Amino acid sequence: MFGYRVPAPDEAMLISGGKRGLGGAPFRVVTGHGKFVLPVFRKVRFLTLSMCESEVSETCVTKQGIALTVRAVIAFKVGNDQESIVNAGQRFLSDQDQMSILTGRIFSGHLRSIIGSMTVEEIVTERQKLAVEVLDTSKTEMGKIGLTVDSLQIQSIDDGDTGYIDAMSAPHKAAIQRQAQIAQAQATQASAEAQQVAARNQAEYARQTSIVQAQYSAEVDRAQAEASQAGPLAQAHAQREVLAAQTELAERAAELRQQQLVAEIVKPAEAEAERIRVLAVAEAERMKIQAEAAASYDRVALDRMLIDQLPQIVKEASAGLQGANVNVLNGADGLGEIAAGLVGQGLTILDSVRKNLGTPNGDGNGGGSGAEVQRYLGGPRKQSGGDNGPIDVQ
Repeated sequence: MFGYRVPAPDEAMLISGGKRGLGGAPFRVVTGHGKFVLPVFRKVRFLTLSMCESEVSETCVTKQGIALTVRAVIAFKVGNDQESIVNAGQRFLSDQDQMSILTGRIFSGHLRSIIGSMTVEEIVTERQKLAVEVLDTSKTEMGKIGLTVDSLQIQSIDDGDTGYIDAMSAPHKAAIQRQAQIAQAQATQASAEAQQVAARNQAEYARQTSIVQAQYSAEVDRAQAEASQAGPLAQAHAQREVLAAQTELAERAAELRQQQLVAEIVKPAEAEAERIRVLAVAEAERMKIQAEAAASYDRVALDRMLIDQLPQIVKEASAGLQGANVNVLNGADGLGEIAAGLVGQGLTILDSVRKNLGTPNGDGNGGGSGAEVQRYLGGPRKQSGGDNGPIDVQ
């Protein structure tokens, strides 16, 4: 539309003519929107609000009297508020490049002032502190001309030919060089160790490879040897089995022959020996029985002979009673007792008869005969007096 003007986003539109602006300013400020401007009656100018840059290279003397060349970069712009735009517009609207020149001069003065109160060591080691102090001291002055500083960067500090900074940095350089040498030596050592490790690993790998190859070769040789010996070994194994079978057969044949010998010779011999032993025992038993029978026969014969001789014995005994004084008591019983006494007296005669017959004195058989005689005559006797004395029967 004819007469309607719109500023760019980084510009401020200044309209002069007509009524005054804020605070009695000779123009009105429009930012961020358009405005209808009457042609001929109003005049429009634009003030940049974008970031500007100013470089400073100033030779400054430190607190120690050492001259330093300081190079710095200042980033600044026109403030966004109405007052800053009015102040900047009144000063730089016709020649906006003057903002960088004036800002550089302002910061040069403040930079010389701040560096003059610091030592080289502080300036070198505390550049941020230097920048902050310069900004703080220049803020009020920059605000009066409608400018704001976004940042101040110290790019370089040079002492020329004095060599102060180099001398100051020499210990650090030496330490750095020493550390660099140490690091280099460590790196060299690490490299050498790595090479040695790599060489050992290669040697170990080669050794293991040789061992594996040797093992493979040995296994191949062993397999070939086993394959070549398989036939003879199989034949020898078969022969060994045949010999074992033959040995077992021979052992069984020997056992069978032994059993046959036992059945044919030992068993019959044992049976014959047992038969002979049984026959011998039977013969001995028979002879014992015959001997006992013969002894029994002799005893019976002897007893019979004694009985046959008994009348003669009694006769001889009665002959001894001739003229003897005999008193008989108890009738027939007393007479029997007398006869028994006579028989007892005749035992001496019996002994003599035995001797005549060849029978040993005290033999069990003869004694048995005497007992037979006593039982035959009627029991024991009691004798008192001598052979020719009187006999009393109680």
